[in-house]
Amino acid sequence: MRLKVINPNTTASMTAKIGACAQAVAGPGVTVDATSPRHGPAAIESHTDAALAVPGVLSEITAGEAAGYDGYVIACFGDPGLKPARELARGPVVGIAEAAMRTATYLGRGFSVVTTLSRTIGQAQDLVDQYGVAASCLGIHACEIPVLSLETDPHAKSTILQACKEALATDGSDAIVLGCAGMADLCHELSNELGVSVIDGVAAATVAVEGLVRLRLTTGKLGEFALPNTDR
Repeated sequence: MRLKVINPNTTASMTAKIGACAQAVAGPGVTVDATSPRHGPAAIESHTDAALAVPGVLSEITAGEAAGYDGYVIACFGDPGLKPARELARGPVVGIAEAAMRTATYLGRGFSVVTTLSRTIGQAQDLVDQYGVAASCLGIHACEIPVLSLETDPHAKSTILQACKEALATDGSDAIVLGCAGMADLCHELSNELGVSVIDGVAAATVAVEGLVRLRLTTGKLGEFALPNTDR
């Protein structure tokens, strides 16, 4: 089985980290290739960033189809380009926000999201509503660390840890969803320190896609997610 994990931003170091986190949870015989578009935003922190990232995501899906990949992960918490990607791909496509939130619903009555900047809270709330998990999402909190600073700020982990503690105390939640793929490598350390499950969407989405491929399941192609009409 070959899975393609697409980092919608163009920061190579983050793509490498995402790929390592995805491969770490992949099952025997599963190859994970992490890629990012050649052109697009270096980080995704706004609606504009997300819109600019979509063409690159779809280009990576198209290239993946030509190369014969079995399934795809979109590794940005905004799940940019998820619906058109599902139109283009033969195999399943899973976004990390949807995977993380749905995974969290298995682990308790409610979860909190800890994300990067306050300006992304509305986008995360839109996804909560879209995915039908509003009853389970007890709060969305920002740690005010820009995406690229997750790799350079020596205090990033401690800041995120404090935000998680405040989220748990404020919301009374049973789990934490990390609201950025750039936090993927922190989930186990944070879980150990907090005493609750901390969910990295990259890992959750990778496991979900692998499971769907093993079950021989994919996006329905008879209606909305049929291949787009390219003859116009």
